[in-house]
Amino acid sequence: MADRVKVRRLSPAEGQRLQRIVRRGESKQGGKVIRWRQAAMILASAGGNTVPVIARLVAVDEDTVREVIHRFNEIGLDCLDPGWAGVRPRLLGSGDEDFVAATALTRPLRLGQPFARWSVRKLAGFLGECPHRPVRIGREALRTLLHRHRITFQRTSTWNESTDPDIEAKLERIEDVLNHHPDRAFAFDEFGPLGIRPTAGSGWARQGEPDRLPANYHRTEGVNYFHGCYSVGADTLWGINHRHKGTSNSLTALKSIRAACPDGEPVYVILDNLSAHNGPRVRRWALAHGGELCLTPTYASWANPIEAHFGPLRQFTLANSVHPNHVVQTRRLHEYLRWRNAHARHPDVLEAQRPSGTASASAANRATAGAGTTPRRRHDQHPGPFRSPH
Repeated sequence: MADRVKVRRLSPAEGQRLQRIVRRGESKQGGKVIRWRQAAMILASAGGNTVPVIARLVAVDEDTVREVIHRFNEIGLDCLDPGWAGVRPRLLGSGDEDFVAATALTRPLRLGQPFARWSVRKLAGFLGECPHRPVRIGREALRTLLHRHRITFQRTSTWNESTDPDIEAKLERIEDVLNHHPDRAFAFDEFGPLGIRPTAGSGWARQGEPDRLPANYHRTEGVNYFHGCYSVGADTLWGINHRHKGTSNSLTALKSIRAACPDGEPVYVILDNLSAHNGPRVRRWALAHGGELCLTPTYASWANPIEAHFGPLRQFTLANSVHPNHVVQTRRLHEYLRWRNAHARHPDVLEAQRPSGTASASAANRATAGAGTTPRRRHDQHPGPFRSPH
């Protein structure tokens, strides 16, 4: 039996970068949809989602998902950028290219220059006058060289490295739960804040005639938070909207997860270490009702499987929207969730594809053929957001 295709464990910087791209739609607004999809595939795999689930999530072929995962495992986040073809570079002396690249990546202040960053002109001038190794190179040739070495002009960013002393133990526990108890594994997190304002997005329109949204500078409705729950085994997403975060609202979501498995057997809930998630009331409830709280490490919420599903939720419910109030916004969000869960993959297909990865394609096809003659179980036939969607 072949191993399940999965990305390697992410570093904190990689996880936060991918989470920012997927959850905030970074790069998608600029038209780089392929880059956004690849980031969503990697983040979803890091969160324990299987290849079939990821393929449905981003609407691509399963072989494409496997290819992206293998590519990320080989070269990391560089797999998100296309390999542009360039012109023939200018021939420099032995080691000159590496010296130029190393100089560009060194802060000017460390080299005795009175400025905090390079421009192409300043860098070319410094290289030409470097006392111990002068390199004569024009500005256009310098741009080409830097591009060839994948050195680009970027905004400085910050991130928080995880200082959690139990980071390895927590990540290993989450991986163990996702690998050995997927049908008992759930994920929980808040999505928001959700305000009432026209929200731009993207969509099909005639060239030069994009859809327009009215401007609204008044914020009188406050914000809501979607307390979302995700079933890893069933690939279903549900939740409820509240005005605030808090222990009581977290307990409401956990009770809906417990209702999804009323047999009394243990359930595993993956969530971050927000005080409203692991306070004394929540811990007492979990201990009394057979729930294990699998906390993600500090600054590592990317390890939560639900994170990859919040990106599409934003794109298909908030983007391109002009909701008049929170009641309408909440109604639209739950309409999308019912549609999403009704179009989830058949459980037989998920079961056929989960254990054996790429080697299970023929088994999946047979399961799909058989599923076509079996009445499909509807995941959205529940009276309210507190009940399990299956």
